[in-house]
Amino acid sequence: MASYADAARWYCIVFLVFIVLLGAFSDDNYLISRRNPATVPACDEIYVVGEGETLHTIGDKCGDPFIVEENPHIHDPDDVFPGLVIKITPFGPLA
Repeated sequence: MASYADAARWYCIVFLVFIVLLGAFSDDNYLISRRNPATVPACDEIYVVGEGETLHTIGDKCGDPFIVEENPHIHDPDDVFPGLVIKITPFGPLA
């Protein structure tokens, strides 16, 4: 009976190691490409909001997910209008 328990324990250990290795070799290129300056169009540090733009679209376009935190004059993220001037700080590449 102990041999079945030992075998089951080893199968579980091998399975867990397989899962850990599978996660270690997963495709992390998505995260790297999102931060790569070559794939994110450069925006000026001072950005003027255009017609139909939202903070989300500007953040994706310029690589800055923290626009609201960096611009204290924006009290409501939904109240963005054409001509609004905001500061852009692109999120840099992985080190």
